[in-house]
Amino acid sequence: MPGPMGRGPASERAKDFKGTIKKLVIYIAHERIALIVAIACAIGSVVFNVMGPKVLGQATTELFNGISAKIMGTGSIDFGKIGTILATLLCLYITAAALNFVQGWLMTGITQRVCYRMRKEIIEKIDRMPLSYFETNSVGDVLSRVTNDVDTLGQSLNQSVTQLITSVTQIIGVTVMMLSVSVVLAGVTFLTIPVSLILVVIVVRSSQRYFRQQQALLGRVDGIIEESFSGQNVIKVFNREQRAVADFDVDNARLYDSGWRSQFFSGLMQPIMNFVANLAYVAVVSIGAFLAVAGTINLGDIQAFMQYVRNFTQPITQLSQVSNMLQMLSAAAERVFEFLDEDEESADAVTPELPRCRGEVTFDHVRFGYVPNKTIIHDFSCKVQPGQTVAIVGPTGAGKTTLMKLLMRFYDVNAGSISVDGVDLRDYARDDLRKNFAMVLQDTWLFKGSILENIRYGREDASDDEVHAAARAALADHFIRTLPGGYDFELNEDASNVSQGQKQLLTIARAFIADRPILILDEATSNVDTRTEERIQRAMDALMQGRTSFVIAHRLSTIRNADVILVLRDGDIVESGTHDELLAAGGFYAELYNSQFAEGPAEE
Repeated sequence: MPGPMGRGPASERAKDFKGTIKKLVIYIAHERIALIVAIACAIGSVVFNVMGPKVLGQATTELFNGISAKIMGTGSIDFGKIGTILATLLCLYITAAALNFVQGWLMTGITQRVCYRMRKEIIEKIDRMPLSYFETNSVGDVLSRVTNDVDTLGQSLNQSVTQLITSVTQIIGVTVMMLSVSVVLAGVTFLTIPVSLILVVIVVRSSQRYFRQQQALLGRVDGIIEESFSGQNVIKVFNREQRAVADFDVDNARLYDSGWRSQFFSGLMQPIMNFVANLAYVAVVSIGAFLAVAGTINLGDIQAFMQYVRNFTQPITQLSQVSNMLQMLSAAAERVFEFLDEDEESADAVTPELPRCRGEVTFDHVRFGYVPNKTIIHDFSCKVQPGQTVAIVGPTGAGKTTLMKLLMRFYDVNAGSISVDGVDLRDYARDDLRKNFAMVLQDTWLFKGSILENIRYGREDASDDEVHAAARAALADHFIRTLPGGYDFELNEDASNVSQGQKQLLTIARAFIADRPILILDEATSNVDTRTEERIQRAMDALMQGRTSFVIAHRLSTIRNADVILVLRDGDIVESGTHDELLAAGGFYAELYNSQFAEGPAEE
């Protein structure tokens, strides 16, 4: 049977089925009272339903005997007794329906609370994860765990627990009732079990293979569609439309083939079970007729037995479905638990009572590498005075951005120390440390919402007037007012309805309103044209006034006015000084600068 059509690893088998199921049972232990009541209701519902056919058979027997007596002239139909039997039957079915309703209500609540708790824990876990996790794992994989895997777990848990309990109970209950009616007819029915199991195993194995293929191909097809949608400009520029369609058609045809095969084999399940049930019906009716003629069984018992045959084959089919759902359940749960068990950031310190940060930053013999035995920053030392503008330059891979990650304590140093106002970063709580920093990055991050909300993200309690003032300071007010709705203009999901330069000005306005004493500018002008760069540079110059600022830049023309320029090479400071001093020295900085202005003089 197919499960939820979620793409991704949730459709695969779990690596540790038993261990994952055990962990899931422990996880939902706080729901044990509701779960026990739900299971009891499910069992009770099945028991009352199973009793129904035998009671109905009594009414049939009573009616048949009454009609026979009336024909023979020896008696009449006892409608009162028949009415009592039917009333009893009605009570049984009403009770079964009520218990089934309670069970469904409880199980739905249990599964949704489990899903709610898992999503909440995943989101809380994300905030405690080290940055290294997100740099080594795809965003799509984490999203899949939050949405796809949790949804699959919830659906499978709701269906599998109920079906497993009801199917097993129904098989046991029906078996007992059939034996109480007729051992001979029960034996005939039991002979169909091997046939049913063999056919079910064949169908399930065949359908599972194609369902796995279908899930894998579905992911590939979705990937091609996503790439084609996001890369339409490139596809059209290189005239690759036909090739893109051809690539899609290949996987789409394979998806069609595996899709119809999986659905076909899955669809065979019910007809096969009906065929086996019909064989049992024929056998029960044929043998039951001989037994009835011999007087060893009542007519109503035969009718009840025919209903039991149907009730006996149905749970066998359900159990095969449950096995699939349990596999999906364990696979989804395993991925969720893997994420929840990931290593978290080291324990936070308790920040000492300190006044507002002045902005003095000291790097003392800092040594760091992302992985052991691969050091990026070897021995970095530097002292930055409050209010200074420090430019950090160097070739790609020199360790510029890594230094800023260490300063924000996204990573902790391997050796040495970094301190702010004389306090080691590791003695700060991370939240308290980061309250002293504002960042403007090369990759602007704006969310779907109004411009007002995006700027206010820097400080939640900022008033509208303060937002407008921050936008004016960032030289963004003019372009904002030209947009439809002004500050209420809605940015789309990737903020593609404003230009790159406008996005950068908005992030500068956000940094203005945050009003933090230390500022980090990481390649903030690298993705814009020269005219826009000049406007952004003026906005950044205003933002840096009175703040300790760290500026990472490849365009060396933008950092001429820095108080000190640190030149990094292979994780070490090879030169330091002002722009003019470094050019006069004729060293590595001068080489970098002249390479950007090869057609003109290096100095003004």
